[in-house]
Amino acid sequence: MKIPFFNYPDLFKNNKNDLIKIFEDVGNRGAFILQKDLSDFENNLAKYTGAKYAIGVGNATDGLQLSLMAGELESNSEVIISSHTMIATASAINHIGSVPKPIEVGEDLMIDYNEIEKVINDKTRAIMPTHLNGRTCNMDKIQLIADKYNLDIYEDAAQALGSTFRGKSAGTFGIAAAISFYPAKNLGSLGDAGAILTNSDHIYEKILMLRDHGRDPKTGDVKCWGVNSRMDNLQAAFLNFMLSNYDKIVSRRREIAKLYDSELRSIEQIKLPPAPSNGDHFDVFQNYEIQAENRCQLREYLHDCGIGSMIQWSGKAIHQFRNLGFKENCPYTDGLFEKILMIPLNMFISDDDVFEVIKTIKNFYNK
Repeated sequence: MKIPFFNYPDLFKNNKNDLIKIFEDVGNRGAFILQKDLSDFENNLAKYTGAKYAIGVGNATDGLQLSLMAGELESNSEVIISSHTMIATASAINHIGSVPKPIEVGEDLMIDYNEIEKVINDKTRAIMPTHLNGRTCNMDKIQLIADKYNLDIYEDAAQALGSTFRGKSAGTFGIAAAISFYPAKNLGSLGDAGAILTNSDHIYEKILMLRDHGRDPKTGDVKCWGVNSRMDNLQAAFLNFMLSNYDKIVSRRREIAKLYDSELRSIEQIKLPPAPSNGDHFDVFQNYEIQAENRCQLREYLHDCGIGSMIQWSGKAIHQFRNLGFKENCPYTDGLFEKILMIPLNMFISDDDVFEVIKTIKNFYNK
Protein backbone atom coordinates (compact mmCIF):
# COMPACT_ATOMS: atom_id res chain seq x y z
CA MET A 1 0.00 0.00 0.00
CA LYS A 2 1.56 3.28 -1.16
CA ILE A 3 -0.38 5.41 1.32
CA PRO A 4 -1.83 3.17 4.06
CA PHE A 5 -4.76 4.36 6.11
CA PHE A 6 -2.51 4.12 9.18
CA ASN A 7 1.12 3.06 9.33
CA TYR A 8 1.45 1.12 12.58
CA PRO A 9 5.21 0.45 12.36
CA ASP A 10 5.88 4.20 12.12
CA LEU A 11 4.29 4.71 15.53
CA PHE A 12 7.35 2.99 16.94
CA LYS A 13 9.95 3.93 14.32
CA ASN A 14 9.34 7.68 14.53
CA ASN A 15 10.18 7.70 18.25
CA LYS A 16 12.32 4.57 18.37
CA ASN A 17 15.30 5.86 20.35
CA ASP A 18 13.18 7.63 22.97
CA LEU A 19 10.84 4.67 23.38
CA ILE A 20 13.71 2.23 23.80
CA LYS A 21 15.21 4.44 26.50
CA ILE A 22 11.86 4.56 28.28
CA PHE A 23 11.52 0.79 28.05
CA GLU A 24 14.99 0.27 29.50
CA ASP A 25 14.34 2.75 32.31
CA VAL A 26 11.05 1.13 33.32
CA GLY A 27 12.51 -2.36 32.98
CA ASN A 28 15.62 -1.56 34.99
CA ARG A 29 13.44 -0.17 37.78
CA GLY A 30 11.09 -3.15 37.66
CA ALA A 31 8.27 -0.61 37.61
CA PHE A 32 5.53 -2.59 35.91
CA ILE A 33 2.22 -2.18 37.79
CA LEU A 34 0.71 0.98 39.39
CA GLN A 35 4.00 2.87 39.62
CA LYS A 36 5.06 6.52 39.47
CA ASP A 37 4.99 6.58 35.66
CA LEU A 38 1.25 5.95 35.78
CA SER A 39 0.54 8.54 38.44
CA ASP A 40 2.68 11.08 36.54
CA PHE A 41 0.74 10.43 33.35
CA GLU A 42 -2.59 10.63 35.17
CA ASN A 43 -1.63 13.98 36.68
CA ASN A 44 -0.43 15.35 33.35
CA LEU A 45 -3.51 14.11 31.51
CA ALA A 46 -5.82 15.71 34.08
CA LYS A 47 -3.92 18.97 33.77
CA TYR A 48 -4.07 18.84 29.97
CA THR A 49 -7.83 18.29 29.84
CA GLY A 50 -8.78 20.45 32.79
CA ALA A 51 -10.37 17.49 34.57
CA LYS A 52 -9.90 17.18 38.32
CA TYR A 53 -8.85 13.54 38.00
CA ALA A 54 -7.60 11.09 35.40
CA ILE A 55 -7.40 7.35 36.10
CA GLY A 56 -5.46 5.00 33.83
CA VAL A 57 -7.26 1.79 32.91
CA GLY A 58 -6.73 -1.14 30.56
CA ASN A 59 -8.67 0.33 27.64
CA ALA A 60 -11.47 2.78 26.89
CA THR A 61 -14.14 0.08 26.83
CA ASP A 62 -13.27 -0.80 30.41
CA GLY A 63 -13.25 2.92 31.12
CA LEU A 64 -16.86 3.27 30.01
CA GLN A 65 -17.96 0.23 31.99
CA LEU A 66 -16.10 1.27 35.14
CA SER A 67 -17.59 4.77 34.90
CA LEU A 68 -21.10 3.33 34.78
CA MET A 69 -20.32 0.91 37.61
CA ALA A 70 -19.08 3.78 39.75
CA GLY A 71 -22.24 5.73 38.94
CA GLU A 72 -24.28 2.79 40.23
CA LEU A 73 -26.88 2.68 37.48
CA GLU A 74 -29.58 0.22 38.44
CA SER A 75 -30.25 -2.95 36.48
CA ASN A 76 -32.47 -2.58 33.38
CA SER A 77 -32.16 1.20 33.33
CA GLU A 78 -31.76 2.74 29.87
CA VAL A 79 -28.88 4.82 28.53
CA ILE A 80 -29.33 6.84 25.33
CA ILE A 81 -26.45 6.67 22.84
CA SER A 82 -25.68 7.63 19.26
CA SER A 83 -26.05 4.84 16.73
CA HIS A 84 -22.86 6.04 15.02
CA THR A 85 -20.41 4.72 17.59
CA MET A 86 -18.34 1.63 18.27
CA ILE A 87 -20.08 -1.43 19.68
CA ALA A 88 -17.96 -0.85 22.82
CA THR A 89 -20.23 2.05 23.79
CA ALA A 90 -23.25 -0.21 23.84
CA SER A 91 -21.48 -3.25 25.29
CA ALA A 92 -20.23 -1.29 28.31
CA ILE A 93 -23.85 -0.41 29.10
CA ASN A 94 -25.02 -3.97 28.51
CA HIS A 95 -22.35 -5.48 30.74
CA ILE A 96 -23.48 -3.52 33.80
CA GLY A 97 -27.04 -4.78 33.31
CA SER A 98 -28.45 -1.64 31.69
CA VAL A 99 -29.95 -1.20 28.23
CA PRO A 100 -28.32 0.86 25.45
CA LYS A 101 -30.84 2.87 23.38
CA PRO A 102 -29.29 4.01 20.08
CA ILE A 103 -30.83 6.99 18.29
CA GLU A 104 -30.28 8.92 15.08
CA VAL A 105 -27.27 11.08 14.38
CA GLY A 106 -27.37 14.61 13.05
CA GLU A 107 -25.62 16.24 10.13
CA ASP A 108 -22.42 16.50 12.18
CA LEU A 109 -22.47 12.66 12.46
CA MET A 110 -22.90 12.78 16.24
CA ILE A 111 -25.94 12.14 18.43
CA ASP A 112 -28.93 14.18 17.25
CA TYR A 113 -29.95 16.10 20.35
CA ASN A 114 -33.31 16.80 18.70
CA GLU A 115 -34.08 13.07 18.92
CA ILE A 116 -33.14 12.51 22.57
CA GLU A 117 -36.41 13.59 24.20
CA LYS A 118 -38.41 11.30 21.89
CA VAL A 119 -37.00 8.15 23.54
CA ILE A 120 -36.90 9.26 27.18
CA ASN A 121 -39.17 7.19 29.44
CA ASP A 122 -39.40 6.16 33.09
CA LYS A 123 -36.47 3.75 32.65
CA THR A 124 -34.08 6.33 31.20
CA ARG A 125 -31.27 7.22 33.57
CA ALA A 126 -28.44 8.61 31.46
CA ILE A 127 -27.21 9.95 28.14
CA MET A 128 -23.84 8.81 26.78
CA PRO A 129 -22.86 11.02 23.82
CA THR A 130 -19.95 9.92 21.66
CA HIS A 131 -17.56 12.69 20.69
CA LEU A 132 -16.77 11.42 17.22
CA ASN A 133 -13.73 11.85 14.97
CA GLY A 134 -12.09 14.37 17.27
CA ARG A 135 -15.09 16.70 17.62
CA THR A 136 -17.00 17.42 20.83
CA CYS A 137 -20.80 17.22 20.76
CA ASN A 138 -22.92 20.30 21.38
CA MET A 139 -22.94 19.72 25.11
CA ASP A 140 -25.04 22.78 25.91
CA LYS A 141 -28.03 21.21 24.13
CA ILE A 142 -27.46 17.82 25.73
CA GLN A 143 -26.99 19.29 29.20
CA LEU A 144 -30.29 21.17 28.94
CA ILE A 145 -32.11 17.92 28.22
CA ALA A 146 -30.26 16.06 30.98
CA ASP A 147 -31.16 18.78 33.49
CA LYS A 148 -34.80 18.84 32.38
CA TYR A 149 -35.24 15.10 32.96
CA ASN A 150 -32.73 14.67 35.79
CA LEU A 151 -30.47 12.40 33.73
CA ASP A 152 -26.78 11.70 34.22
CA ILE A 153 -24.26 12.29 31.45
CA TYR A 154 -21.39 9.90 30.76
CA GLU A 155 -19.10 10.70 27.83
CA ASP A 156 -17.55 8.41 25.27
CA ALA A 157 -14.56 10.61 24.54
CA ALA A 158 -12.45 7.79 23.10
CA GLN A 159 -11.72 9.75 19.91
CA ALA A 160 -11.71 13.25 21.32
CA LEU A 161 -8.66 13.99 23.46
CA GLY A 162 -7.91 17.70 23.19
CA SER A 163 -11.12 18.68 21.41
CA THR A 164 -13.28 21.34 23.04
CA PHE A 165 -16.74 22.84 22.90
CA ARG A 166 -16.86 26.50 23.87
CA GLY A 167 -13.45 26.18 25.48
CA LYS A 168 -14.24 23.14 27.62
CA SER A 169 -12.54 19.82 26.94
CA ALA A 170 -14.33 16.70 25.82
CA GLY A 171 -14.62 14.39 28.79
CA THR A 172 -15.15 17.11 31.39
CA PHE A 173 -18.90 17.75 31.03
CA GLY A 174 -20.47 14.72 32.66
CA ILE A 175 -20.02 12.42 35.63
CA ALA A 176 -17.16 10.56 33.96
CA ALA A 177 -15.67 9.96 30.52
CA ALA A 178 -13.45 7.42 28.81
CA ILE A 179 -10.52 8.15 26.51
CA SER A 180 -8.81 5.61 24.26
CA PHE A 181 -5.09 5.29 23.60
CA TYR A 182 -5.45 2.53 21.00
CA PRO A 183 -2.38 2.77 18.71
CA ALA A 184 -4.24 4.52 15.87
CA LYS A 185 -5.59 7.26 18.14
CA ASN A 186 -4.13 10.78 18.09
CA LEU A 187 -2.30 9.86 21.29
CA GLY A 188 -1.60 6.20 20.66
CA SER A 189 0.10 3.71 22.95
CA LEU A 190 2.01 0.62 21.83
CA GLY A 191 -0.88 -1.62 22.85
CA ASP A 192 -4.20 -1.30 24.65
CA ALA A 193 -4.67 1.53 27.15
CA GLY A 194 -7.38 3.91 28.26
CA ALA A 195 -8.24 6.51 30.87
CA ILE A 196 -11.23 7.86 32.76
CA LEU A 197 -11.74 11.56 33.43
CA THR A 198 -13.93 12.81 36.26
CA ASN A 199 -14.41 15.88 38.44
CA SER A 200 -16.09 13.89 41.21
CA ASP A 201 -14.16 12.91 44.33
CA HIS A 202 -16.56 10.02 44.95
CA ILE A 203 -16.32 8.62 41.41
CA TYR A 204 -12.54 8.96 41.48
CA GLU A 205 -12.17 7.03 44.72
CA LYS A 206 -14.60 4.36 43.54
CA ILE A 207 -12.85 3.80 40.21
CA LEU A 208 -9.44 3.50 41.89
CA MET A 209 -10.90 0.50 43.72
CA LEU A 210 -12.94 -0.90 40.84
CA ARG A 211 -9.95 -1.05 38.46
CA ASP A 212 -7.94 -3.08 41.01
CA HIS A 213 -10.24 -5.89 42.16
CA GLY A 214 -12.18 -3.59 44.49
CA ARG A 215 -9.16 -2.98 46.70
CA ASP A 216 -8.69 0.24 48.61
CA PRO A 217 -5.40 1.65 47.23
CA LYS A 218 -4.45 2.97 50.67
CA THR A 219 -5.09 -0.15 52.76
CA GLY A 220 -5.33 -3.03 50.31
CA ASP A 221 -8.66 -4.06 51.84
CA VAL A 222 -11.29 -5.29 49.37
CA LYS A 223 -14.21 -2.88 49.70
CA CYS A 224 -16.34 -3.88 46.70
CA TRP A 225 -16.54 -6.21 43.72
CA GLY A 226 -14.06 -4.98 41.09
CA VAL A 227 -12.19 -5.98 37.96
CA ASN A 228 -8.58 -6.06 36.81
CA SER A 229 -8.15 -3.08 34.49
CA ARG A 230 -5.02 -1.17 35.42
CA MET A 231 -3.16 0.77 32.75
CA ASP A 232 0.18 -0.94 32.17
CA ASN A 233 2.89 1.21 33.73
CA LEU A 234 5.10 0.86 30.64
CA GLN A 235 2.31 2.17 28.41
CA ALA A 236 1.84 5.06 30.84
CA ALA A 237 5.52 5.93 30.50
CA PHE A 238 5.25 5.86 26.69
CA LEU A 239 2.09 7.96 26.75
CA ASN A 240 3.58 10.50 29.13
CA PHE A 241 6.39 11.07 26.64
CA MET A 242 3.97 11.38 23.72
CA LEU A 243 1.63 13.69 25.62
CA SER A 244 4.45 16.24 25.84
CA ASN A 245 4.25 16.55 22.02
CA TYR A 246 0.48 16.33 21.72
CA ASP A 247 -0.15 19.95 20.75
CA LYS A 248 2.14 19.45 17.73
CA ILE A 249 0.21 16.30 16.81
CA VAL A 250 -3.09 18.16 16.92
CA SER A 251 -1.70 21.10 14.96
CA ARG A 252 -0.44 18.81 12.19
CA ARG A 253 -3.73 16.94 11.96
CA ARG A 254 -5.61 20.22 11.64
CA GLU A 255 -3.22 21.29 8.87
CA ILE A 256 -4.00 18.11 6.94
CA ALA A 257 -7.74 18.59 7.48
CA LYS A 258 -7.44 22.12 6.14
CA LEU A 259 -5.77 20.82 2.97
CA TYR A 260 -8.51 18.27 2.43
CA ASP A 261 -11.17 20.88 3.06
CA SER A 262 -9.75 23.42 0.62
CA GLU A 263 -9.13 20.90 -2.18
CA LEU A 264 -12.14 18.58 -1.92
CA ARG A 265 -14.89 21.09 -1.16
CA SER A 266 -15.57 21.68 -4.86
CA ILE A 267 -16.54 18.05 -5.49
CA GLU A 268 -20.34 17.96 -5.50
CA GLN A 269 -20.51 14.21 -4.83
CA ILE A 270 -18.75 14.54 -1.46
CA LYS A 271 -19.85 16.05 1.82
CA LEU A 272 -16.95 17.00 4.09
CA PRO A 273 -16.75 17.25 7.87
CA PRO A 274 -16.69 20.75 9.36
CA ALA A 275 -13.52 22.64 8.53
CA PRO A 276 -11.01 23.46 11.27
CA SER A 277 -12.13 26.56 13.13
CA ASN A 278 -11.67 28.38 16.39
CA GLY A 279 -15.37 28.94 16.99
CA ASP A 280 -17.50 26.93 19.41
CA HIS A 281 -15.78 23.73 18.30
CA PHE A 282 -12.05 23.06 18.37
CA ASP A 283 -11.61 19.77 16.49
CA VAL A 284 -8.55 17.52 16.73
CA PHE A 285 -9.40 15.34 13.68
CA GLN A 286 -8.95 11.84 15.02
CA ASN A 287 -10.43 10.84 11.66
CA TYR A 288 -11.39 12.59 8.45
CA GLU A 289 -14.76 11.06 7.61
CA ILE A 290 -16.41 12.10 4.37
CA GLN A 291 -19.81 11.21 2.91
CA ALA A 292 -19.28 10.06 -0.65
CA GLU A 293 -21.59 9.14 -3.50
CA ASN A 294 -20.60 5.78 -5.01
CA ARG A 295 -18.66 5.14 -1.79
CA CYS A 296 -17.83 1.50 -2.41
CA GLN A 297 -16.57 2.17 -5.95
CA LEU A 298 -14.49 5.09 -4.66
CA ARG A 299 -12.96 2.93 -1.97
CA GLU A 300 -12.08 0.23 -4.51
CA TYR A 301 -10.54 2.86 -6.80
CA LEU A 302 -8.45 4.26 -3.96
CA HIS A 303 -7.28 0.76 -3.09
CA ASP A 304 -6.30 0.04 -6.69
CA CYS A 305 -4.28 3.27 -6.62
CA GLY A 306 -2.46 2.19 -3.46
CA ILE A 307 -4.39 4.37 -1.01
CA GLY A 308 -5.93 2.97 2.16
CA SER A 309 -9.33 3.98 3.52
CA MET A 310 -11.71 2.67 6.17
CA ILE A 311 -15.42 2.45 6.90
CA GLN A 312 -15.95 2.91 10.62
CA TRP A 313 -17.27 0.02 12.70
CA SER A 314 -16.95 -2.32 9.69
CA GLY A 315 -19.86 -0.50 8.12
CA LYS A 316 -22.54 -1.12 10.76
CA ALA A 317 -24.32 1.34 13.02
CA ILE A 318 -25.32 0.13 16.48
CA HIS A 319 -29.04 -0.21 15.70
CA GLN A 320 -28.21 -2.43 12.73
CA PHE A 321 -26.93 -5.22 15.00
CA ARG A 322 -30.29 -6.99 15.02
CA ASN A 323 -28.65 -10.17 16.34
CA LEU A 324 -27.95 -8.28 19.57
CA GLY A 325 -31.60 -7.44 20.03
CA PHE A 326 -31.71 -3.88 18.70
CA LYS A 327 -35.05 -3.00 17.11
CA GLU A 328 -34.67 0.77 16.68
CA ASN A 329 -35.26 2.40 13.29
CA CYS A 330 -32.79 5.12 12.29
CA PRO A 331 -33.35 5.81 8.58
CA TYR A 332 -31.09 8.85 8.42
CA THR A 333 -28.24 6.87 9.95
CA ASP A 334 -28.96 3.96 7.59
CA GLY A 335 -28.46 6.28 4.63
CA LEU A 336 -25.37 7.77 6.18
CA PHE A 337 -23.74 4.37 6.52
CA GLU A 338 -24.01 3.87 2.77
CA LYS A 339 -21.82 6.94 2.23
CA ILE A 340 -19.31 7.36 5.07
CA LEU A 341 -15.64 6.76 4.35
CA MET A 342 -12.51 7.72 6.26
CA ILE A 343 -9.47 8.77 4.22
CA PRO A 344 -5.86 8.89 5.48
CA LEU A 345 -5.14 11.52 8.12
CA ASN A 346 -2.33 10.87 10.57
CA MET A 347 1.09 12.06 11.65
CA PHE A 348 2.92 9.79 9.21
CA ILE A 349 1.69 11.16 5.89
CA SER A 350 3.33 14.06 4.10
CA ASP A 351 1.71 16.94 2.25
CA ASP A 352 2.65 15.11 -0.95
CA ASP A 353 0.72 12.08 0.28
CA VAL A 354 -2.29 14.26 1.07
CA PHE A 355 -2.25 15.81 -2.39
CA GLU A 356 -1.96 12.34 -3.93
CA VAL A 357 -5.13 11.29 -2.06
CA ILE A 358 -6.86 14.48 -3.22
CA LYS A 359 -5.80 13.98 -6.84
CA THR A 360 -6.99 10.38 -6.82
CA ILE A 361 -10.42 11.29 -5.45
CA LYS A 362 -10.77 14.06 -8.03
CA ASN A 363 -9.78 11.64 -10.80
CA PHE A 364 -12.44 9.18 -9.68
CA TYR A 365 -15.27 11.71 -9.86
CA ASN A 366 -14.03 13.33 -13.07
CA LYS A 367 -13.59 10.13 -15.06
